[in-house]
Amino acid sequence: MDALTREGDDAYRDGDAVRSVRAYQQAVELTQSGVALEGLARALHLAFDYPAAMRNYELAYAAYRRDGDLPGAARAARTVGWFRGSLYGDWAVSSGCVGRARSLLEQAGEDVPEHGWILLAQAQSGSDLQEQRDLYLAAISRARSSADGDLECEALASLGIMLVFSGQAAAGIGYLDEALATVCAGEVEDLSVVEGVFCGLFHTCEHMNDVPRAEQWLRAADDLVRRRRFAAVGGYCRAYYGGILTAAGRWAEAEAELMAALQVFSADHVQIRGNILCRLADLRLRQGRIEEAAQLLAGLEQHEDAVRPLSALHLARGHPELAQDLVERALVATDAGAALEGPLLAILVDVHLSTGAVDDAAHAAARLSDLAADQSSRYLTAVAALAQGKVCAATGTGDASACLSEAASMFAQARRPVDVARAQLELARALATTNPLVAIAQASSALGSFESFHAVRDADAAAALLRGLGVSSRAGPRGSAGLTRRETEVLELLGHGLTNVQIGARLFISPKTVEHHVGRILAKLGVRSRAQAVAHGVRSPSSGGE
Repeated sequence: MDALTREGDDAYRDGDAVRSVRAYQQAVELTQSGVALEGLARALHLAFDYPAAMRNYELAYAAYRRDGDLPGAARAARTVGWFRGSLYGDWAVSSGCVGRARSLLEQAGEDVPEHGWILLAQAQSGSDLQEQRDLYLAAISRARSSADGDLECEALASLGIMLVFSGQAAAGIGYLDEALATVCAGEVEDLSVVEGVFCGLFHTCEHMNDVPRAEQWLRAADDLVRRRRFAAVGGYCRAYYGGILTAAGRWAEAEAELMAALQVFSADHVQIRGNILCRLADLRLRQGRIEEAAQLLAGLEQHEDAVRPLSALHLARGHPELAQDLVERALVATDAGAALEGPLLAILVDVHLSTGAVDDAAHAAARLSDLAADQSSRYLTAVAALAQGKVCAATGTGDASACLSEAASMFAQARRPVDVARAQLELARALATTNPLVAIAQASSALGSFESFHAVRDADAAAALLRGLGVSSRAGPRGSAGLTRRETEVLELLGHGLTNVQIGARLFISPKTVEHHVGRILAKLGVRSRAQAVAHGVRSPSSGGE
């Protein structure tokens, strides 16, 4: 038994999940002890077999209780709670498990080394910020005195996340960075703590729109992941990770993570599936796939994460009044500070400009600039500069070019490549009459970026501007059915029941041009009606050039 557990532990530390599982399975066959079952659970976690890992932690809890090992039972209960919450989003069940762990440790007395986990549980369930902070610091102190690296890391991360989301970002991010440094130094054994800390990183960075920080820590963790074969992303946190990847322009990876997360959670997990669907809808909107985004957001109108993608959807569909109502209600309700208020104000600027309410747009842009001035966020600075530049261009006052150039520069520093291209496009629009050569250069650069990211709606806007500046539009290979890329886009929108006017608005072309495209589609497909064309497109989808 001792030899098997040593072999299992050594393999676990080496990241060899297969050898660790095999050793602990043999140990469990010898004795159904808590130690053997917990070791097998850890090994299965390393092997990414989450359901089996959780089941064995539950069995370990029962074995520890049977043998009177209260600290062991508390540890197993706490880990089951982590699985329930972080992987499956069952936070009520998670809270019950953590509460049970806390009760067991209280029964064991203050002399047991694990007592610091009680302080951590008290902090996590508290409501008074100062009291929570004191409890976290007490847990950190207890962890250090008992050399419990897992407890120290989790308490540091939890304290940091709490401070960030309560508006104390500068102080909070320092604690979270220290926790991540502890993980990357190899001082943490518990996989649930490792994954929990990275989950906190993704959630925090998405909340703060801080892509560079997430990228830096992922690079720093590469050695740990290779050496110990840890997973950095659990099921629940894939939504946050997908949001970070979307912002960073890594759209294929973002889609993979979000789709994988949907496979983890059944329809019963309404809240977490909503988190994932909202982020997938945001990705679809950035890609210009408006109708798919609308389908993803159906039924999520009251979800807290739906405000931004839903308001962007309303704008894309030509309903600014719906977007304005949604954003203004969210601004009144939100108490999360600049991280959420800033992007909402940016949307409000676009809403007002789309309706010609330039004074209201200027007021919203000024609020956004004041907000950004109080923060150290490159992203917020970029968003504020972009909004101010749009207002300057619309009113003919101020220096639109300077604002938009600053926006592009700050977006680049914030690692937001698609937003850089959007700022370039706005700069091209502002310079179209006064400096057309620079406008063409900026629009061409933006078009290249949009096409590389397959951001079709933005690419269409850039191509439309270039055509207006006398630059020939894009061309490319035709599809197997002889339809150009533009005709394929028109056919797809016909399939969603849009009129010529609506299609023109989506593709930045006139209704008359749409009518010509429809006529060519009917002729090429050899059909007489739109319905027949759509049916043919469903049977034989194709894509081609402009």
